[in-house]
Amino acid sequence: MTPPLRIGPIEISPPIVLAPMSGVTNRTLRALYKPFGFGLTVTEFVSSNALQYGGKRTMEMIDQHGVEKPVSTQLWGNDPQIMATAANLVRECGADIVDINFGCPAPKVTKTEGGSACLRDVDRCEAIMKAVVDAVDCPVTMKMRLGWTEADLVFVEVAKRAQAVGVQALTLHARTAKQFYKGSADWSKIAELKRAVDIPVIGNGDLADPYDAMQRMRESGVDGVMLGRATLGNPWLVSRLRALMADEEPAPVPGAPERLRFAVHHYLTMVEEWGEPRAVPQMRKHLGYYLKGFAGASALRERLMRTETAAETLAILKQTIAQLEAREPELAVA
Repeated sequence: MTPPLRIGPIEISPPIVLAPMSGVTNRTLRALYKPFGFGLTVTEFVSSNALQYGGKRTMEMIDQHGVEKPVSTQLWGNDPQIMATAANLVRECGADIVDINFGCPAPKVTKTEGGSACLRDVDRCEAIMKAVVDAVDCPVTMKMRLGWTEADLVFVEVAKRAQAVGVQALTLHARTAKQFYKGSADWSKIAELKRAVDIPVIGNGDLADPYDAMQRMRESGVDGVMLGRATLGNPWLVSRLRALMADEEPAPVPGAPERLRFAVHHYLTMVEEWGEPRAVPQMRKHLGYYLKGFAGASALRERLMRTETAAETLAILKQTIAQLEAREPELAVA
């Protein structure tokens, strides 16, 4: 039995964390995916600068249903005082944990010295972490990469400074910022980090199989794992890993009809909560994830990318489910 992850007074069981993903981990997805076995869900990463202005879209990024708790809100920025003010705001809005983003490699974040660009200035990382810890009455955590480049791996130094100022857990995505998502995550570095600090460490990177995730946990000694892109269209990865953590045999991966039925449920929920004009374009990428891995899926995906209404999309999905269950050799892809 894998023990819970403890971050301050918060018990996270099972120790599986949903990674923050821009434009993806909104309140709807968090609520839909939580029952599969996430012990902790994380909001989209949100700009501390944007939070100063309280715009509707920005506030929606940190909004919660309540059913997905405990919830961590992840902030990015480069100014310690603005980050502290933002941390106080998201705590007031219901964040159970405030997470600091030193990991995002996206140019829109790094061009303003946010995200993984902060790793180029270890002193500023420390100042941001201290300011946020001092600003809130809840646990503060931090997610980072190994460093900006292979030539400057600062993750151990930043982690030790994090521990010294009161950060209560760390997540390491074991690539450099310049790698983006290329190559392989170096889990030996995650094991190195675990040996270097006394606070909990969460491992992240290339966890697409539940058995592999368990092996990575055991070998590295981490206290938990964070799953991101591999769960999109495949929340059953989480339930299968949860079973392994409970010393149970995971259920088989569901077939295409079951996956598409859940996609329909996701689609309908998005339309209900966000309205059709916003839900239809947002769900195109999600349908692409759900449609992976069965005959005819590529052509079907192309067709669904062109639909303009929920009714049209849902009709195609339901027809496809019926054909799959009837084991018809040709899907409705024309």
